[in-house]
Amino acid sequence: MEPASRSVKPLQGALLLALSALLFAFTGVGIREISASVNNESVVFFRNLVGVLFFLPLLLVRGVRPLRTTRLKSHLWRTTYGLAAMYCFFYAIAHLPLADAMLFTYSAPVFTPLIAHIWLKEPLTRRMLVSSLIGLCGVLLVAKPSAALFEGPALIGLAASLLAAFAFVSIREMSDSEPATRIVFYFSLFSALFSAIPLTWSWQPLDANQLGWLLGIGLLATASQLIMSRAYGLAPPGLIGPIAYLAIVFAGLIAWLLWGETPDTLSLLGAALIFAASLLSVARRRA
Repeated sequence: MEPASRSVKPLQGALLLALSALLFAFTGVGIREISASVNNESVVFFRNLVGVLFFLPLLLVRGVRPLRTTRLKSHLWRTTYGLAAMYCFFYAIAHLPLADAMLFTYSAPVFTPLIAHIWLKEPLTRRMLVSSLIGLCGVLLVAKPSAALFEGPALIGLAASLLAAFAFVSIREMSDSEPATRIVFYFSLFSALFSAIPLTWSWQPLDANQLGWLLGIGLLATASQLIMSRAYGLAPPGLIGPIAYLAIVFAGLIAWLLWGETPDTLSLLGAALIFAASLLSVARRRA
């Protein structure tokens, strides 16, 4: 189906993506808490397993018909991009300062306009490029990456942002025929199956408290994925992608409330730039 047939509702898409960013920030808080005692392989697996269990009520009530698809290949590609990005991000968290790893995570929208333009022939405008660059400048001010940004492991972090950008665009590519629930279901299913493989050599026993944290992380992440998939179905990734930068602002606010981490002047300036980029990205152009 031609790109022009896809929905273009930037305001609705932007609002949904902002909500997804908020839930993702809460997910990050959970991952930060649990990673002190649970290895990354287990966190990734349970995050995806809970996503599959999330759909059990739908299967019991409506059967498998709503989840039937003729685009398994597209779902496999979306899973490949998304799961690889997840592993790269966890690797970055383990080997880089947290600020550097977060920078890579939120730099993905910088790449989405170009990828969407090449892959989907979505329009690439000066407004999209400017808003992406403004947003990245804001992220730099908030994250204040250290010199470690230029060392070897940073390449894995860069791969995480590139792969995430491909995942965002793949969601848009499927949106002409696949609803958000189906996209997230197959991502969760295939990711759970693939991420179970590393557990054959990295499994660790978990107590009830750890399982509770993993359940909460999985539910938040799945809800965030559902809402994000719907958002990218409503508007091109290059148009609303910078809204994802709001996650770093939400994460900063949560860190201040929970741990008393007070943002400095540069962080506040960065947050302002992020909001400006978000507003610019969805502002309607006059004919």
